[in-house]
Amino acid sequence: MKELTVRVQGMSCDHCVRTVKNAIKSLEGVSEVDVSLETGIVRITATREIPKEEIKRAVEEWGYKVVD
Repeated sequence: MKELTVRVQGMSCDHCVRTVKNAIKSLEGVSEVDVSLETGIVRITATREIPKEEIKRAVEEWGYKVVD
């Protein structure tokens, strides 16, 4: 299993958390996503190495911003 952490800006409620979580879960190989509304930290567990650009594209499509 591979683990990756990214920070997402623009989330302000539980609906935002669900949207970001579902966007990332839609990526091939993602098995678990944990999103913290307070910190904006997203922890991803996957069965393959997922490029940050792929995660960024999936999240930013919904209007949120991935920052390092």
